[in-house]
Amino acid sequence: MISIARLLRQLVVLTALLISPLAAFAQGADDAFTRLGADSYSDTARAVEMLVTSAHPQAAAIIEALGDGRLLAGGGAVIVKTRDGKLIDAKTGQPVATEPAGLSAVRLNNNVRRVVQAALGGLGLLNPDAGKRIAAAEAVFKSRDVTVLPVLEAAIAKESDAKAKAALRQAQAAILIVKTDAPPFDRLAAVDVLRERGDQEALATLRSLPGDASPALKDAQGRAIAAIEGNLALWRAGQNLWYGLSLGSVLLLAAIGLAITFGVMGVINMAHGEMVMLGAYTTFVVQELIRTSAPGLFDYSLMIAIPAAFLVAGAVGIAIERGVIRFLYGRPLETLLATWGISLILQQAVRTGFGPTNREVGAPNFMSGAFEIGGLAITWNRLWIIVFAGLVFAALLAILKLTPMGLQMRAVTQNRRMASAMGIRTGRIDALTFGLGSGVAGLAGVALSQIDNVSPNLGQSYIIDSFMVVVFGGVGNLWGTLVGAMTLGVANKFLEPYAGAVLGKIALLVFIILFIQKRPRGLFALKGRAVEA
Repeated sequence: MISIARLLRQLVVLTALLISPLAAFAQGADDAFTRLGADSYSDTARAVEMLVTSAHPQAAAIIEALGDGRLLAGGGAVIVKTRDGKLIDAKTGQPVATEPAGLSAVRLNNNVRRVVQAALGGLGLLNPDAGKRIAAAEAVFKSRDVTVLPVLEAAIAKESDAKAKAALRQAQAAILIVKTDAPPFDRLAAVDVLRERGDQEALATLRSLPGDASPALKDAQGRAIAAIEGNLALWRAGQNLWYGLSLGSVLLLAAIGLAITFGVMGVINMAHGEMVMLGAYTTFVVQELIRTSAPGLFDYSLMIAIPAAFLVAGAVGIAIERGVIRFLYGRPLETLLATWGISLILQQAVRTGFGPTNREVGAPNFMSGAFEIGGLAITWNRLWIIVFAGLVFAALLAILKLTPMGLQMRAVTQNRRMASAMGIRTGRIDALTFGLGSGVAGLAGVALSQIDNVSPNLGQSYIIDSFMVVVFGGVGNLWGTLVGAMTLGVANKFLEPYAGAVLGKIALLVFIILFIQKRPRGLFALKGRAVEA
């Protein structure tokens, strides 16, 4: 009997040991729901922590609803309002037919939002989807919530995805840095993990190291911060170089047509910017027609707009040359004033036809979004514009070097009188050259429609820069235009962080003025008897 009694006592103790944690979890969950109805920020934050530790089955849905403002409480009831408007009892997870009286949304402040973000991160650490685990680890990294550390360690132990495991270790390191009672070895290892991450967030986390840290930890922190800052400086230089090449490609597209007309004809065309504008508006018209007639072709809209913009701008350019400019050769001031007047007429015509406000030009799917290479953020639209500028440049070189028209254009550029004496119809070459330069400006408008506002004043933003590029590179020289555009684009982006956008432009203008004093023909001067005369 004694043995049976002892066995019964042991069974009772074992049952108590099994039931007590469940009872504690249940009690914790009930206490959490009570706190959610208390309308107190501190109680709400504590309730979120209790829901996580109690392992309540509805914890994720409740906390997510709280963060979105869809959690209602009042009169002892806590209700989750789903995104489609349905009501669910937070305690049981059962649908609620009618909304109880006296409910109001549980309020949040910045502290509660941080607690919610950390809690959602902790709950997502064990998600079956690796992408969601990485997102959860990033949320924990930013919140540095110490209460999530046990869940985080369990997630690291069972993680098999290398990228997710790295994100989890980084989140663990961010917590250990601020956890003063963590083992010194673990905190030193955390510094190494953050140093390996090497971004601005890792730098900010390292700087949050408490002041009472050990000398060894502070020394490791100093070395890690210096290494990260040096690495970030290199990435910033790379990012500025990328921005400079991107700006240079835009300047190349805007200036290369001007280099052709200015070099061959010697015409200062102040309406060149409006050719760019016409190309951008042609892109807008093409996209509008596709949106209304064949929406499935939208991703090909730019492919269709490229030849259309070239033809429209080229036709307008030929009309301007035949109608106005050919009567003003040898009179540069009158040509400048006439083309300036034409630019105003074209601006007003577009303003009358399309209105003065900006027009929306959409981006095809292949030009949307961005990707990262290390610390570089590269947008697809800028990358494709650089590729497009390179293709346009190569096509123009081929035209000038491999076609009879290009040979005649080069002949007229180097010695107009001799070319005329050899039977070249210089008037026809002038018209075709002006049309070619204007058509290329229209292509620039197609590209600029993806990165700038399409408005009647679009071309005015690039006309001065285009002249700067042409003069700096060498009038009429395509290679000089390429080098000038890229040089000015990169220099502008490296000057902006120190001098600002306006002062940077002024500095470049002063530099070009001084440069022209030494080399009036630019970097790459054309050769020929008439040119040298």
